[in-house]
Amino acid sequence: MVVPEPLATAQTQPSSDLPLGTDSAPSSDLPRLSSALVKRLESEAGAGASAHQAGLRGVALPAYDRSSLTGGITHIGVGGFHRAHLALYVDDLAQAGSSTWSITGSGITAHDSHIARVLSEQDGLYLLAEREGEHVEGRIIGSLTNFLPAEHDPSPLLANLVDPNTRILSLTITEGAYPVEHGAFVESESLAVDVRSSSPRGTFGLLIAALDRRRKAGLAPFTVLCCDNLPGNGHVARTAILGAAALRSAELASWIERNGAFPNAMVDRITPQTTDADRAWVAETFGFTDGWPVVCEPFRQWALEDHFVEVSARQSRPPFELAGALMTSDVLPYEHMKLRLLNGSHSALAYHAALAGIQYVRDATLNPPIQRFIRSLMKDEAVKTLTVAPAGIDLDEYQESLVRRFSNPAIADTIARLCLDGTGKFPTFIVSSLESQLASGGEIRMLTLAIAGWCRYLQGVADDGSALVLSGDPFLAEATSFALRSTTDPTAFLHYERALGPNLASSTRLAEVFTEALSDLKTFGSLGTLERWTSQFAGKVSL
Repeated sequence: MVVPEPLATAQTQPSSDLPLGTDSAPSSDLPRLSSALVKRLESEAGAGASAHQAGLRGVALPAYDRSSLTGGITHIGVGGFHRAHLALYVDDLAQAGSSTWSITGSGITAHDSHIARVLSEQDGLYLLAEREGEHVEGRIIGSLTNFLPAEHDPSPLLANLVDPNTRILSLTITEGAYPVEHGAFVESESLAVDVRSSSPRGTFGLLIAALDRRRKAGLAPFTVLCCDNLPGNGHVARTAILGAAALRSAELASWIERNGAFPNAMVDRITPQTTDADRAWVAETFGFTDGWPVVCEPFRQWALEDHFVEVSARQSRPPFELAGALMTSDVLPYEHMKLRLLNGSHSALAYHAALAGIQYVRDATLNPPIQRFIRSLMKDEAVKTLTVAPAGIDLDEYQESLVRRFSNPAIADTIARLCLDGTGKFPTFIVSSLESQLASGGEIRMLTLAIAGWCRYLQGVADDGSALVLSGDPFLAEATSFALRSTTDPTAFLHYERALGPNLASSTRLAEVFTEALSDLKTFGSLGTLERWTSQFAGKVSL
Protein backbone atom coordinates (compact mmCIF):
# COMPACT_ATOMS: atom_id res chain seq x y z
CA MET A 1 0.00 0.00 0.00
CA VAL A 2 1.72 3.19 -1.16
CA VAL A 3 0.48 6.42 0.40
CA PRO A 4 2.38 9.71 -0.06
CA GLU A 5 3.38 11.42 3.18
CA PRO A 6 2.46 13.48 4.98
CA LEU A 7 -1.26 12.73 5.20
CA ALA A 8 -3.19 14.97 7.52
CA THR A 9 -6.30 13.70 9.23
CA ALA A 10 -9.17 15.32 7.37
CA GLN A 11 -12.83 15.67 8.22
CA THR A 12 -14.92 13.85 5.67
CA GLN A 13 -17.60 15.30 3.47
CA PRO A 14 -21.25 14.88 4.49
CA SER A 15 -21.93 12.77 1.39
CA SER A 16 -19.15 10.30 2.15
CA ASP A 17 -19.67 6.87 3.64
CA LEU A 18 -17.28 7.56 6.50
CA PRO A 19 -19.03 9.47 9.31
CA LEU A 20 -17.75 12.86 10.38
CA GLY A 21 -15.11 12.64 13.07
CA THR A 22 -14.27 8.97 12.50
CA ASP A 23 -10.54 8.41 12.05
CA SER A 24 -10.11 4.67 12.08
CA ALA A 25 -11.32 1.48 13.67
CA PRO A 26 -13.08 1.58 17.04
CA SER A 27 -10.82 1.54 20.06
CA SER A 28 -10.51 -2.11 21.04
CA ASP A 29 -8.22 -4.77 22.41
CA LEU A 30 -9.04 -6.80 19.31
CA PRO A 31 -6.44 -7.02 16.51
CA ARG A 32 -6.65 -4.54 13.64
CA LEU A 33 -7.12 -5.92 10.14
CA SER A 34 -3.76 -6.01 8.32
CA SER A 35 -1.59 -8.24 6.16
CA ALA A 36 0.10 -9.52 9.29
CA LEU A 37 -3.24 -10.54 10.81
CA VAL A 38 -4.28 -12.31 7.61
CA LYS A 39 -0.95 -14.15 7.48
CA ARG A 40 -1.32 -15.24 11.09
CA LEU A 41 -4.88 -16.43 10.54
CA GLU A 42 -3.87 -18.33 7.40
CA SER A 43 -1.22 -20.10 9.41
CA GLU A 44 -3.62 -20.95 12.21
CA ALA A 45 -6.47 -22.03 9.92
CA GLY A 46 -4.41 -23.80 7.27
CA ALA A 47 -3.18 -22.48 3.95
CA GLY A 48 -5.98 -21.56 1.57
CA ALA A 49 -8.68 -22.31 4.14
CA SER A 50 -11.65 -20.21 5.00
CA ALA A 51 -10.73 -19.61 8.61
CA HIS A 52 -13.29 -20.61 11.21
CA GLN A 53 -12.10 -20.13 14.72
CA ALA A 54 -12.54 -18.00 17.80
CA GLY A 55 -11.72 -14.45 16.86
CA LEU A 56 -12.40 -14.77 13.13
CA ARG A 57 -15.66 -16.71 12.91
CA GLY A 58 -15.85 -17.79 9.33
CA VAL A 59 -14.29 -14.92 7.39
CA ALA A 60 -12.90 -15.95 4.00
CA LEU A 61 -9.29 -14.88 3.47
CA PRO A 62 -7.51 -13.97 0.22
CA ALA A 63 -6.33 -17.25 -1.31
CA TYR A 64 -3.78 -15.57 -3.56
CA ASP A 65 -0.43 -13.81 -3.27
CA ARG A 66 -1.21 -10.08 -3.33
CA SER A 67 2.40 -9.31 -4.27
CA SER A 68 1.81 -11.09 -7.58
CA LEU A 69 -0.98 -8.70 -8.61
CA THR A 70 0.08 -6.29 -11.32
CA GLY A 71 -2.35 -3.36 -11.23
CA GLY A 72 -3.84 -2.13 -14.50
CA ILE A 73 -6.93 -0.36 -13.12
CA THR A 74 -6.96 3.06 -11.47
CA HIS A 75 -10.19 4.08 -9.78
CA ILE A 76 -11.22 7.60 -8.79
CA GLY A 77 -13.87 7.79 -6.07
CA VAL A 78 -13.17 4.83 -3.79
CA GLY A 79 -16.42 4.72 -1.84
CA GLY A 80 -18.36 1.84 -0.38
CA PHE A 81 -20.05 0.99 -3.67
CA HIS A 82 -16.79 0.65 -5.58
CA ARG A 83 -15.43 -1.67 -2.91
CA ALA A 84 -18.63 -3.75 -2.91
CA HIS A 85 -18.74 -4.00 -6.70
CA LEU A 86 -15.80 -3.53 -9.10
CA ALA A 87 -13.19 -4.28 -6.42
CA LEU A 88 -15.06 -7.49 -5.57
CA TYR A 89 -15.18 -8.63 -9.21
CA VAL A 90 -11.43 -8.06 -9.48
CA ASP A 91 -10.92 -9.93 -6.20
CA ASP A 92 -13.07 -12.82 -7.46
CA LEU A 93 -10.78 -13.20 -10.46
CA ALA A 94 -7.67 -13.19 -8.29
CA GLN A 95 -9.25 -15.75 -5.95
CA ALA A 96 -9.95 -18.03 -8.92
CA GLY A 97 -6.43 -17.60 -10.31
CA SER A 98 -7.95 -16.12 -13.49
CA SER A 99 -6.29 -12.71 -13.37
CA THR A 100 -3.42 -10.72 -11.88
CA TRP A 101 -5.17 -7.37 -12.28
CA SER A 102 -5.54 -5.13 -9.22
CA ILE A 103 -6.68 -1.61 -8.43
CA THR A 104 -4.99 1.67 -7.51
CA GLY A 105 -7.42 3.95 -5.73
CA SER A 106 -7.40 7.73 -5.88
CA GLY A 107 -9.45 10.88 -5.45
CA ILE A 108 -9.07 14.63 -5.11
CA THR A 109 -10.93 15.42 -1.87
CA ALA A 110 -10.05 15.57 1.81
CA HIS A 111 -12.25 12.51 2.23
CA ASP A 112 -10.05 10.59 -0.22
CA SER A 113 -6.93 11.52 1.73
CA HIS A 114 -8.62 10.37 4.93
CA ILE A 115 -9.61 7.04 3.36
CA ALA A 116 -6.07 6.57 2.02
CA ARG A 117 -4.75 6.84 5.55
CA VAL A 118 -7.34 4.44 6.98
CA LEU A 119 -6.71 1.82 4.29
CA SER A 120 -2.94 2.32 4.49
CA GLU A 121 -3.08 1.30 8.15
CA GLN A 122 -4.73 -1.93 6.96
CA ASP A 123 -2.40 -2.55 3.98
CA GLY A 124 -5.33 -1.86 1.65
CA LEU A 125 -7.40 -4.72 3.10
CA TYR A 126 -11.01 -4.38 4.19
CA LEU A 127 -13.91 -6.60 5.22
CA LEU A 128 -16.87 -7.02 2.88
CA ALA A 129 -19.88 -8.35 4.82
CA GLU A 130 -22.96 -9.50 2.93
CA ARG A 131 -26.12 -9.50 5.06
CA GLU A 132 -29.67 -10.66 4.48
CA GLY A 133 -31.87 -11.29 7.49
CA GLU A 134 -29.85 -13.45 9.87
CA HIS A 135 -27.48 -14.65 7.14
CA VAL A 136 -23.98 -13.15 7.16
CA GLU A 137 -20.97 -13.85 4.97
CA GLY A 138 -17.68 -12.07 5.62
CA ARG A 139 -14.73 -11.84 3.29
CA ILE A 140 -11.48 -9.90 3.33
CA ILE A 141 -10.85 -8.17 -0.01
CA GLY A 142 -7.29 -7.72 -1.25
CA SER A 143 -7.69 -6.33 -4.78
CA LEU A 144 -7.05 -2.70 -3.75
CA THR A 145 -3.25 -2.71 -3.70
CA ASN A 146 -2.35 0.98 -3.91
CA PHE A 147 -3.87 4.38 -3.08
CA LEU A 148 -2.71 7.72 -4.47
CA PRO A 149 -4.70 10.59 -2.93
CA ALA A 150 -4.46 13.68 -5.12
CA GLU A 151 -5.86 16.33 -2.82
CA HIS A 152 -2.50 17.97 -2.05
CA ASP A 153 -0.18 16.53 -4.68
CA PRO A 154 -1.65 15.00 -7.86
CA SER A 155 1.72 14.18 -9.42
CA PRO A 156 1.78 10.52 -8.26
CA LEU A 157 -1.69 10.01 -9.74
CA LEU A 158 -0.66 11.64 -13.01
CA ALA A 159 2.40 9.41 -13.20
CA ASN A 160 0.20 6.38 -12.62
CA LEU A 161 -2.25 7.40 -15.34
CA VAL A 162 0.57 7.87 -17.85
CA ASP A 163 2.10 4.48 -17.02
CA PRO A 164 1.49 2.06 -19.95
CA ASN A 165 0.40 -0.57 -17.42
CA THR A 166 -2.68 1.53 -16.56
CA ARG A 167 -5.23 0.38 -19.10
CA ILE A 168 -8.52 1.18 -17.36
CA LEU A 169 -9.53 4.35 -15.52
CA SER A 170 -12.77 3.70 -13.64
CA LEU A 171 -14.99 6.28 -11.98
CA THR A 172 -17.60 6.57 -9.25
CA ILE A 173 -17.71 10.33 -8.73
CA THR A 174 -21.55 10.71 -8.44
CA GLU A 175 -24.03 11.54 -11.14
CA GLY A 176 -23.74 15.30 -10.70
CA ALA A 177 -19.96 15.46 -11.13
CA TYR A 178 -19.97 15.15 -14.92
CA PRO A 179 -20.06 18.45 -16.86
CA VAL A 180 -22.93 17.17 -19.00
CA GLU A 181 -26.57 18.26 -19.04
CA HIS A 182 -29.24 16.76 -21.28
CA GLY A 183 -26.59 14.99 -23.33
CA ALA A 184 -24.45 18.07 -24.03
CA PHE A 185 -21.12 19.17 -22.57
CA VAL A 186 -21.39 22.15 -20.22
CA GLU A 187 -18.35 24.40 -20.12
CA SER A 188 -17.55 26.33 -16.96
CA GLU A 189 -14.83 28.85 -16.28
CA SER A 190 -13.34 26.77 -13.46
CA LEU A 191 -13.17 23.65 -15.63
CA ALA A 192 -11.59 25.55 -18.52
CA VAL A 193 -8.94 27.03 -16.23
CA ASP A 194 -8.15 23.64 -14.69
CA VAL A 195 -7.97 21.77 -18.01
CA ARG A 196 -5.57 24.35 -19.45
CA SER A 197 -3.45 24.53 -16.32
CA SER A 198 0.02 23.00 -16.11
CA SER A 199 -0.95 21.86 -12.59
CA PRO A 200 -4.58 20.67 -12.77
CA ARG A 201 -6.39 19.81 -9.54
CA GLY A 202 -9.87 18.62 -10.60
CA THR A 203 -10.82 15.15 -11.80
CA PHE A 204 -11.32 16.08 -15.44
CA GLY A 205 -8.33 18.39 -15.53
CA LEU A 206 -6.14 15.53 -14.29
CA LEU A 207 -7.61 13.01 -16.74
CA ILE A 208 -7.13 15.36 -19.69
CA ALA A 209 -3.54 16.11 -18.67
CA ALA A 210 -2.80 12.38 -18.40
CA LEU A 211 -4.37 11.60 -21.77
CA ASP A 212 -2.39 14.41 -23.38
CA ARG A 213 0.85 13.02 -21.96
CA ARG A 214 -0.02 9.55 -23.22
CA ARG A 215 -0.72 10.95 -26.68
CA LYS A 216 2.60 12.78 -26.79
CA ALA A 217 4.40 9.64 -25.57
CA GLY A 218 2.89 7.53 -28.34
CA LEU A 219 0.78 5.47 -25.94
CA ALA A 220 -2.80 4.35 -26.38
CA PRO A 221 -5.37 6.07 -24.16
CA PHE A 222 -6.75 4.21 -21.17
CA THR A 223 -10.33 2.95 -21.31
CA VAL A 224 -12.64 5.18 -19.26
CA LEU A 225 -15.08 2.95 -17.36
CA CYS A 226 -17.88 4.92 -15.73
CA CYS A 227 -19.61 3.07 -12.87
CA ASP A 228 -22.01 5.86 -11.88
CA ASN A 229 -25.78 5.51 -12.17
CA LEU A 230 -26.34 7.39 -15.41
CA PRO A 231 -28.19 6.42 -18.59
CA GLY A 232 -25.57 5.72 -21.20
CA ASN A 233 -22.89 6.33 -18.58
CA GLY A 234 -20.16 5.55 -21.08
CA HIS A 235 -21.63 8.11 -23.47
CA VAL A 236 -21.79 10.66 -20.63
CA ALA A 237 -18.15 10.04 -19.71
CA ARG A 238 -17.18 10.34 -23.39
CA THR A 239 -19.05 13.63 -23.77
CA ALA A 240 -17.39 15.00 -20.62
CA ILE A 241 -13.88 13.90 -21.63
CA LEU A 242 -14.13 15.06 -25.24
CA GLY A 243 -15.62 18.41 -24.20
CA ALA A 244 -12.94 18.99 -21.58
CA ALA A 245 -10.18 17.87 -23.97
CA ALA A 246 -11.36 20.35 -26.60
CA LEU A 247 -10.83 23.15 -24.10
CA ARG A 248 -7.17 22.17 -24.00
CA SER A 249 -6.52 21.13 -27.59
CA ALA A 250 -8.64 20.28 -30.62
CA GLU A 251 -5.92 17.84 -31.66
CA LEU A 252 -6.13 16.06 -28.31
CA ALA A 253 -9.92 15.80 -28.50
CA SER A 254 -9.68 14.34 -32.00
CA TRP A 255 -7.09 11.78 -30.86
CA ILE A 256 -9.30 10.65 -27.96
CA GLU A 257 -12.33 10.46 -30.24
CA ARG A 258 -10.46 8.21 -32.67
CA ASN A 259 -8.69 5.98 -30.17
CA GLY A 260 -10.59 6.06 -26.87
CA ALA A 261 -13.16 3.66 -25.45
CA PHE A 262 -15.99 4.45 -23.05
CA PRO A 263 -18.03 1.29 -22.41
CA ASN A 264 -21.54 1.65 -21.06
CA ALA A 265 -22.26 -0.28 -17.88
CA MET A 266 -25.21 -1.08 -15.64
CA VAL A 267 -24.09 -1.58 -12.05
CA ASP A 268 -26.28 -2.73 -9.17
CA ARG A 269 -25.72 -3.42 -5.49
CA ILE A 270 -27.36 -1.71 -2.52
CA THR A 271 -24.47 -0.48 -0.38
CA PRO A 272 -25.28 1.79 2.57
CA GLN A 273 -22.82 4.28 3.99
CA THR A 274 -20.43 2.83 6.55
CA THR A 275 -21.26 3.88 10.12
CA ASP A 276 -19.67 3.52 13.53
CA ALA A 277 -22.41 0.99 14.28
CA ASP A 278 -21.11 -1.09 11.35
CA ARG A 279 -17.59 -0.93 12.76
CA ALA A 280 -18.80 -2.05 16.18
CA TRP A 281 -20.83 -4.88 14.61
CA VAL A 282 -17.81 -6.05 12.61
CA ALA A 283 -15.65 -6.15 15.74
CA GLU A 284 -18.28 -8.04 17.72
CA THR A 285 -19.16 -10.44 14.90
CA PHE A 286 -15.76 -11.23 13.42
CA GLY A 287 -13.33 -10.61 16.25
CA PHE A 288 -11.13 -7.93 14.68
CA THR A 289 -11.44 -4.23 13.93
CA ASP A 290 -11.69 -2.58 10.53
CA GLY A 291 -11.59 1.19 10.07
CA TRP A 292 -13.64 1.13 6.90
CA PRO A 293 -15.61 -2.08 6.33
CA VAL A 294 -18.35 -2.47 3.73
CA VAL A 295 -21.73 -3.92 4.69
CA CYS A 296 -24.06 -4.64 1.79
CA GLU A 297 -26.74 -6.94 0.42
CA PRO A 298 -25.80 -10.28 -1.21
CA PHE A 299 -27.27 -9.31 -4.60
CA ARG A 300 -25.00 -7.85 -7.27
CA GLN A 301 -25.33 -7.34 -11.00
CA TRP A 302 -23.14 -5.92 -13.74
CA ALA A 303 -23.96 -5.64 -17.43
CA LEU A 304 -20.94 -4.29 -19.28
CA GLU A 305 -20.42 -3.30 -22.89
CA ASP A 306 -17.44 -5.20 -24.27
CA HIS A 307 -15.68 -2.18 -25.75
CA PHE A 308 -12.16 -1.52 -24.43
CA VAL A 309 -9.04 0.05 -25.90
CA GLU A 310 -6.97 -2.67 -27.58
CA VAL A 311 -3.44 -2.79 -26.18
CA SER A 312 -0.72 -4.78 -27.93
CA ALA A 313 0.97 -7.52 -25.89
CA ARG A 314 -1.28 -6.85 -22.88
CA GLN A 315 -4.80 -7.73 -21.77
CA SER A 316 -7.20 -4.91 -22.55
CA ARG A 317 -9.42 -5.86 -19.64
CA PRO A 318 -9.79 -8.50 -16.94
CA PRO A 319 -12.01 -11.48 -17.87
CA PHE A 320 -14.93 -10.01 -15.93
CA GLU A 321 -17.33 -12.57 -17.36
CA LEU A 322 -15.56 -15.28 -15.33
CA ALA A 323 -16.65 -13.41 -12.18
CA GLY A 324 -20.28 -13.20 -13.26
CA ALA A 325 -20.42 -9.95 -15.24
CA LEU A 326 -22.63 -10.00 -18.31
CA MET A 327 -20.50 -8.85 -21.24
CA THR A 328 -22.82 -7.57 -23.94
CA SER A 329 -22.99 -5.37 -27.02
CA ASP A 330 -26.15 -3.65 -25.76
CA VAL A 331 -26.36 -2.52 -22.14
CA LEU A 332 -29.34 -0.22 -22.70
CA PRO A 333 -32.20 -2.63 -21.79
CA TYR A 334 -30.51 -3.58 -18.51
CA GLU A 335 -29.67 0.03 -17.80
CA HIS A 336 -33.22 1.29 -18.34
CA MET A 337 -34.62 -1.50 -16.19
CA LYS A 338 -32.33 -0.76 -13.28
CA LEU A 339 -32.38 3.04 -13.42
CA ARG A 340 -36.14 3.41 -13.92
CA LEU A 341 -37.29 0.66 -11.55
CA LEU A 342 -34.69 0.40 -8.78
CA ASN A 343 -33.24 3.91 -8.73
CA GLY A 344 -36.57 5.46 -9.68
CA SER A 345 -38.30 3.73 -6.76
CA HIS A 346 -35.48 4.71 -4.41
CA SER A 347 -35.78 8.40 -5.35
CA ALA A 348 -39.58 8.27 -5.29
CA LEU A 349 -39.84 6.86 -1.77
CA ALA A 350 -36.91 8.80 -0.29
CA TYR A 351 -38.40 12.28 -0.07
CA HIS A 352 -41.83 11.09 1.08
CA ALA A 353 -40.16 8.99 3.80
CA ALA A 354 -38.07 11.99 4.86
CA LEU A 355 -41.21 14.13 5.13
CA ALA A 356 -42.80 11.42 7.28
CA GLY A 357 -39.76 11.22 9.58
CA ILE A 358 -38.71 7.70 8.53
CA GLN A 359 -34.96 7.12 8.82
CA TYR A 360 -34.29 3.81 7.06
CA VAL A 361 -35.21 2.48 3.62
CA ARG A 362 -36.23 -0.90 5.06
CA ASP A 363 -38.80 0.77 7.35
CA ALA A 364 -40.12 2.96 4.54
CA THR A 365 -40.58 -0.05 2.28
CA LEU A 366 -42.56 -1.89 4.95
CA ASN A 367 -44.89 1.10 5.39
CA PRO A 368 -48.05 0.09 3.44
CA PRO A 369 -48.78 3.43 1.68
CA ILE A 370 -45.14 3.83 0.65
CA GLN A 371 -44.89 0.25 -0.58
CA ARG A 372 -48.11 0.59 -2.58
CA PHE A 373 -46.69 3.82 -4.00
CA ILE A 374 -43.49 2.26 -5.34
CA ARG A 375 -45.27 -0.88 -6.52
CA SER A 376 -47.74 1.23 -8.49
CA LEU A 377 -44.98 3.47 -9.82
CA MET A 378 -43.11 0.43 -11.13
CA LYS A 379 -46.02 -1.69 -12.36
CA ASP A 380 -48.35 0.96 -13.78
CA GLU A 381 -45.88 3.55 -15.05
CA ALA A 382 -42.12 2.98 -15.12
CA VAL A 383 -42.16 -0.58 -16.50
CA LYS A 384 -44.37 0.62 -19.37
CA THR A 385 -41.44 2.69 -20.64
CA LEU A 386 -39.17 -0.36 -21.07
CA THR A 387 -39.70 -1.00 -24.77
CA VAL A 388 -37.13 -3.82 -24.86
CA ALA A 389 -37.04 -6.31 -21.98
CA PRO A 390 -33.52 -7.35 -20.93
CA ALA A 391 -32.69 -10.86 -22.06
CA GLY A 392 -33.24 -13.45 -19.34
CA ILE A 393 -35.07 -11.07 -16.98
CA ASP A 394 -38.65 -11.57 -15.77
CA LEU A 395 -39.74 -7.99 -15.10
CA ASP A 396 -42.54 -9.00 -12.69
CA GLU A 397 -40.10 -11.02 -10.60
CA TYR A 398 -37.55 -8.20 -10.82
CA GLN A 399 -40.05 -5.79 -9.27
CA GLU A 400 -40.79 -8.27 -6.49
CA SER A 401 -37.07 -8.71 -5.88
CA LEU A 402 -36.66 -4.95 -5.44
CA VAL A 403 -39.28 -4.85 -2.69
CA ARG A 404 -37.50 -7.74 -0.95
CA ARG A 405 -34.11 -6.05 -1.30
CA PHE A 406 -35.35 -2.67 -0.10
CA SER A 407 -36.91 -4.25 2.99
CA ASN A 408 -33.88 -6.40 3.95
CA PRO A 409 -33.85 -5.98 7.76
CA ALA A 410 -30.07 -6.43 7.97
CA ILE A 411 -29.26 -3.46 5.72
CA ALA A 412 -29.46 -0.07 7.43
CA ASP A 413 -29.63 2.01 4.26
CA THR A 414 -30.62 5.54 5.19
CA ILE A 415 -33.22 7.79 3.65
CA ALA A 416 -30.71 10.63 3.96
CA ARG A 417 -28.35 8.80 1.57
CA LEU A 418 -31.09 8.36 -1.02
CA CYS A 419 -31.95 12.07 -0.75
CA LEU A 420 -28.43 13.11 -1.80
CA ASP A 421 -27.99 14.90 -5.15
CA GLY A 422 -31.60 15.05 -6.29
CA THR A 423 -30.73 17.38 -9.16
CA GLY A 424 -28.37 14.76 -10.55
CA LYS A 425 -30.73 11.83 -10.04
CA PHE A 426 -34.17 13.02 -11.12
CA PRO A 427 -33.35 13.54 -14.82
CA THR A 428 -32.35 9.89 -15.11
CA PHE A 429 -34.45 8.08 -12.54
CA ILE A 430 -37.83 9.83 -12.85
CA VAL A 431 -38.01 12.44 -15.64
CA SER A 432 -37.09 10.04 -18.45
CA SER A 433 -39.97 7.73 -17.48
CA LEU A 434 -42.36 10.65 -17.04
CA GLU A 435 -41.56 12.10 -20.46
CA SER A 436 -42.11 8.69 -22.05
CA GLN A 437 -45.46 8.27 -20.34
CA LEU A 438 -46.57 11.76 -21.33
CA ALA A 439 -45.62 11.09 -24.94
CA SER A 440 -47.56 7.80 -25.03
CA GLY A 441 -50.56 9.05 -23.07
CA GLY A 442 -49.82 6.63 -20.25
CA GLU A 443 -50.44 7.00 -16.54
CA ILE A 444 -48.31 9.64 -14.76
CA ARG A 445 -49.75 10.05 -11.26
CA MET A 446 -47.06 8.19 -9.28
CA LEU A 447 -44.14 9.67 -11.23
CA THR A 448 -45.64 13.11 -10.72
CA LEU A 449 -46.10 12.41 -7.03
CA ALA A 450 -42.40 11.53 -6.85
CA ILE A 451 -41.46 14.98 -8.15
CA ALA A 452 -43.98 16.65 -5.86
CA GLY A 453 -42.45 14.83 -2.89
CA TRP A 454 -39.02 16.18 -3.79
CA CYS A 455 -40.43 19.70 -4.18
CA ARG A 456 -42.18 19.51 -0.81
CA TYR A 457 -38.98 18.17 0.81
CA LEU A 458 -36.95 21.06 -0.61
CA GLN A 459 -39.35 23.49 1.04
CA GLY A 460 -37.68 22.33 4.24
CA VAL A 461 -40.55 21.43 6.59
CA ALA A 462 -41.46 17.89 7.64
CA ASP A 463 -45.06 16.76 8.00
CA ASP A 464 -44.87 17.25 11.78
CA GLY A 465 -43.80 20.87 11.32
CA SER A 466 -40.16 20.37 12.24
CA ALA A 467 -37.34 21.68 10.08
CA LEU A 468 -35.79 19.14 7.73
CA VAL A 469 -32.03 18.72 7.46
CA LEU A 470 -31.64 18.56 3.70
CA SER A 471 -29.13 16.12 2.20
CA GLY A 472 -26.27 17.45 0.12
CA ASP A 473 -26.73 18.50 -3.49
CA PRO A 474 -24.36 20.61 -5.63
CA PHE A 475 -27.33 22.71 -6.71
CA LEU A 476 -29.30 22.64 -3.47
CA ALA A 477 -29.77 26.43 -3.23
CA GLU A 478 -30.99 26.63 -6.82
CA ALA A 479 -33.39 23.69 -6.43
CA THR A 480 -34.69 25.07 -3.13
CA SER A 481 -35.43 28.44 -4.72
CA PHE A 482 -37.70 26.81 -7.32
CA ALA A 483 -39.40 24.73 -4.61
CA LEU A 484 -40.10 27.79 -2.47
CA ARG A 485 -41.68 29.57 -5.42
CA SER A 486 -44.09 26.66 -5.65
CA THR A 487 -45.59 27.56 -2.28
CA THR A 488 -47.46 30.38 -4.09
CA ASP A 489 -47.27 29.18 -7.71
CA PRO A 490 -47.46 25.36 -7.62
CA THR A 491 -46.20 24.82 -11.15
CA ALA A 492 -43.09 27.00 -10.68
CA PHE A 493 -41.06 23.94 -9.76
CA LEU A 494 -41.79 22.35 -13.13
CA HIS A 495 -39.69 25.12 -14.69
CA TYR A 496 -36.55 23.86 -12.93
CA GLU A 497 -34.88 22.79 -16.16
CA ARG A 498 -31.57 21.61 -14.70
CA ALA A 499 -33.34 18.66 -13.07
CA LEU A 500 -36.63 18.40 -14.93
CA GLY A 501 -35.58 19.36 -18.46
CA PRO A 502 -37.17 21.85 -20.83
CA ASN A 503 -40.34 19.92 -21.73
CA LEU A 504 -42.30 19.18 -18.58
CA ALA A 505 -43.36 22.75 -17.89
CA SER A 506 -45.33 22.87 -21.15
CA SER A 507 -47.59 19.93 -20.25
CA THR A 508 -51.02 21.07 -19.07
CA ARG A 509 -51.84 17.51 -18.00
CA LEU A 510 -48.76 17.30 -15.81
CA ALA A 511 -49.39 20.75 -14.33
CA GLU A 512 -52.86 19.69 -13.18
CA VAL A 513 -51.65 16.48 -11.54
CA PHE A 514 -48.63 18.20 -9.96
CA THR A 515 -50.79 20.98 -8.51
CA GLU A 516 -53.13 18.36 -7.03
CA ALA A 517 -50.18 16.46 -5.55
CA LEU A 518 -48.66 19.54 -3.87
CA SER A 519 -52.04 20.56 -2.48
CA ASP A 520 -52.65 17.11 -1.01
CA LEU A 521 -49.13 16.94 0.48
CA LYS A 522 -49.76 20.25 2.22
CA THR A 523 -53.17 19.16 3.48
CA PHE A 524 -52.72 15.48 4.31
CA GLY A 525 -48.97 15.06 4.68
CA SER A 526 -46.89 12.51 2.83
CA LEU A 527 -48.33 9.27 4.21
CA GLY A 528 -51.88 10.61 4.07
CA THR A 529 -51.42 11.61 0.44
CA LEU A 530 -49.88 8.29 -0.50
CA GLU A 531 -52.79 6.51 1.21
CA ARG A 532 -55.31 8.54 -0.79
CA TRP A 533 -53.46 8.14 -4.09
CA THR A 534 -52.73 4.39 -3.82
CA SER A 535 -55.77 2.98 -1.98
CA GLN A 536 -57.11 1.67 -5.29
CA PHE A 537 -53.85 -0.10 -6.18
CA ALA A 538 -54.63 -3.81 -6.51
CA GLY A 539 -51.07 -5.01 -6.03
CA LYS A 540 -50.11 -6.86 -2.88
CA VAL A 541 -48.15 -5.39 0.00
CA SER A 542 -45.39 -7.48 1.60
CA LEU A 543 -44.93 -6.83 5.32
